[in-house]
Amino acid sequence: MEFRLVIFLCFWEAVAKAKVEEEELKLEADQPYLRVAVDHEATVRCCYRWKENPNITWILNDPPINGTIVPRLVNQSENVTPEPMKEKNGVKCHSLVFKSIQLNYTGLYQCKLNHGSLHAFSHGTFLLVYKPLQKTLNLSESVKNSIITAEGVLLLLCVLIPGTMLLCKSKTLNELNKKKVREEENIYEGLNLDDCNSAYHQIQRSNNQQGPYQDVATCAEDIQLEKP
Repeated sequence: MEFRLVIFLCFWEAVAKAKVEEEELKLEADQPYLRVAVDHEATVRCCYRWKENPNITWILNDPPINGTIVPRLVNQSENVTPEPMKEKNGVKCHSLVFKSIQLNYTGLYQCKLNHGSLHAFSHGTFLLVYKPLQKTLNLSESVKNSIITAEGVLLLLCVLIPGTMLLCKSKTLNELNKKKVREEENIYEGLNLDDCNSAYHQIQRSNNQQGPYQDVATCAEDIQLEKP
């Protein structure tokens, strides 16, 4: 009985101690999402407030396969290295540096804090590695700005030149119409309608006085028949 009581007290003390330590631990907000191109550098951090100095283990939760997330330890290498802890204003931060990130590094990275009987996980950062599209033409910003300026000038010319030609053509047609109207006015200028009417009546009377065969007779007088 006493042995059981000792075991219970030890267990209760360990639980109480872990609870106190957990209450003293305060996790800081991590960067929830990080998107990096392949072969670039990246850094994942986890920060917390705690007077203790726990052991840190980096955990990678791979993307779910068939709805199951598989956590595993991060393999440290020359390409993936953890940095020493840095403390500022009571906030302790651990960093995991990727010198040349690869596509298979995609996943949720968390810190596992181990101190005594306490095991806590940070909120984590989801690292997404993508492969950028290759550019067909690798143009600098100055060249792009020059191309955009040239396109704007060409567009302006395409609008102004046809409009100017239409205006010139319309102006020419108006001048021709005005000139035609002035010529018609000059033709009839100075004519007296009464004189025109009197001349017209005289011509009509002279035509009526001549017989229908007058011209023939006149022509016959001029003709001389040749004797046989």
